Amino acid sequence: MPLTNPWLSEPTPVKRLDRERLEERLLNLLSSQNMCVLATTGPDGPLATPVRYFPLGFAVLFTAAPRSPKIRNIAADPRVSIGIFAPLVGLASSRGAQLFGTARVLAPEHPDRAHYWTAVRWENEHAERGRALSEPPEDTLVVVEAERIVYTEHWLRREGFAPRQFWRRSANDESRFIA
Repeated sequence: MPLTNPWLSEPTPVKRLDRERLEERLLNLLSSQNMCVLATTGPDGPLATPVRYFPLGFAVLFTAAPRSPKIRNIAADPRVSIGIFAPLVGLASSRGAQLFGTARVLAPEHPDRAHYWTAVRWENEHAERGRALSEPPEDTLVVVEAERIVYTEHWLRREGFAPRQFWRRSANDESRFIA
């Protein structure tokens, strides 16, 4: 039987991408998608919620109703995991990331909110709801700065790299991606 991608049946490489190349792939994934699955834990146990997000460097931003289950869970334990993936056709096209970080809930009056809010593309949702574009929303903003990321891309195997790569925030990452 002919194999579409014979390199998938070869031994899995273990070589790591250099940091710059890995970050380029991560930023591409974060910028090319807009849906994620947010995993939180609260008094009733784990909760996985599909969320529309906005990227800003290695931060994932989303709005949320103040009384939603995900906000209640974040209040109980701000440690979260976020899964982001590109549409999958087969193993060869498998590409996604698991982000781990601490969620910060920024109310409309929070001093850090303006910095992050510039990355939120609220106009589409406002138009869908029939709201005036001249009045920006005062929604609660949740910011998750990735502390570590597990990135999976099986196509990397073709170039001799491990399909699973690991990234950790370093001290100078903050100044490079957040103006």
